[in-house]
Amino acid sequence: MYGLLIIGLSAACDKEDDNADNSSNQSQLSLSLQGLEDLGSDFRYEGWIIVDGVPISAGLFDVDANGQLSQSSFSLNADDLNAATSYVLTIEPSPDPDPAPSDVHILAGDFNNSTASLSTAHAAAIGTDFSSAAGQYILATPTDGGMSSDELSGLWWLDPSAGPEAALNLPALPDGWIYEGWVVIEGQVLSTGRFKTGNEADDAAPYSGTMAGPPFPGEDFLQNAPNGLSFPTNLAGATAVISVEPVPDNSPMPFSLKPLVGSVPAAPNDRELYPMNNNAQASAASGSVSR
Repeated sequence: MYGLLIIGLSAACDKEDDNADNSSNQSQLSLSLQGLEDLGSDFRYEGWIIVDGVPISAGLFDVDANGQLSQSSFSLNADDLNAATSYVLTIEPSPDPDPAPSDVHILAGDFNNSTASLSTAHAAAIGTDFSSAAGQYILATPTDGGMSSDELSGLWWLDPSAGPEAALNLPALPDGWIYEGWVVIEGQVLSTGRFKTGNEADDAAPYSGTMAGPPFPGEDFLQNAPNGLSFPTNLAGATAVISVEPVPDNSPMPFSLKPLVGSVPAAPNDRELYPMNNNAQASAASGSVSR
């Protein structure tokens, strides 16, 4: 039934902020949500109630830098609200020319009497809670043309002892979401590129050298250093992050959902596997709606 969320819909998917239909037959839908981030001026959150398999807009809202919702109660048609079987929260462009839900479903839940508990793991949201996500990384610089003096200036999510093979165990993502790697160096957050699975190269190499990198996510920090940093560097004490990003994504910083985080040791060895820690529970959005 959730496939109906991403195909062309009738004008039933009205996007008025208050969703009122000028009828006196109205009821209130109240939101209690945690872990959502500020989307800036180009995107907004939109809720949807699912009635007979069809999504009906249940209100647009923003979230500020403190996670506070701009609006947490919405007036909806009482018959529709009483008949709703589930609630879905999406991220929508602003302004939005399409009356249908976007592919970017972040939370969803089924109504149990008057309340629906929301999570990313619901089939109509991202579809996983990321509790099984795991990974490892090495420090190495495979794009440096054979130099050995800067091996601690690159980070790659691969296992060199196995072929090499992928060192990330990540669940498949639905349309609307993609993984992105990050390394935090001296407080600066640098993207290493986006990817769908740990068995493929990411889509960027802004700091790597002239040689081709291995077919796995990662980055060498050898050139084009941003202001405040010098490359090559030593990644001792840096932080490695795998985030889950919406598509499209208008932010140069990691999205709030960061299932894997790892700290580079203070005295690391090159080509030694280091673990990522599962951070899914701490970073996941959640909440509930009531009618």
